[in-house]
Amino acid sequence: MLPVLPVHVLVLGGTTEARQLAEHLVAHHPGVRVTTSLAGRVASPKLPPGDVRVGGFGGAEGLAAWVREHGVDAVVDATHPFAATMSRNAAEAAAQAHVPLLALRRPGWVAQDGDRWHTAGTLAEAAGLLPALGGRVFLTTGRMGLAAFAGAGLDALWFLVRSVDAPEPPCPARMEVLLDRGPFDLPGERELIHRHRIDVLVTKDSGGDATAPKLTAAREAGIPVVVVRRPPVPEGVPVARTPDEAARWVRRLYASG
Repeated sequence: MLPVLPVHVLVLGGTTEARQLAEHLVAHHPGVRVTTSLAGRVASPKLPPGDVRVGGFGGAEGLAAWVREHGVDAVVDATHPFAATMSRNAAEAAAQAHVPLLALRRPGWVAQDGDRWHTAGTLAEAAGLLPALGGRVFLTTGRMGLAAFAGAGLDALWFLVRSVDAPEPPCPARMEVLLDRGPFDLPGERELIHRHRIDVLVTKDSGGDATAPKLTAAREAGIPVVVVRRPPVPEGVPVARTPDEAARWVRRLYASG
């Protein structure tokens, strides 16, 4: 049976879309209680409205127990497109707790005329492509997973590593760290590529507008881009592409209750 008012929605957050969904539900749906869960990996996150919890759950079983204990009626997985472990845990937990689950995923990027994209399935595969593509790498995959670029075979390469928080070892042997948080604009990305003489860009297919200007800047500079493909959403989980779509999904839960 579908839940009736009030509805408690758990948003697994950490993305702009998660915050936008929470803002919309709190502002326009007073019958919906929103709790946003943040992993706590960013030192000073921008907090969404509604209730907020920070930290892990202890795997799928812990998440399922939390859902049952706190009377959660539905879960929206609005984590980063590359948070594959959390997404798997969400799918398993929702099944265990017998609550509906929706994945909120912004669309991925699409190559345009003039792009020199090389796709990779993993960070390690992306690292393996670099020696043949360039020697000065703009690495924008975040501080997690830098170990993939710390291999001895990459010691001759120089990396500009951009992340929100300072990375921890292991890291590339030759690197400069740029601590910054998006959104980024095109003039800034052009200047960065020119000033550091970047000849190859590495990025995850995160999608969205906040970090897309680097792709345009790379296209204009004629440099190759290694794009790490995002993992698939767990089988059987419906997907919304925008916060508005996700809000309509939540609304249907209680409108039909």
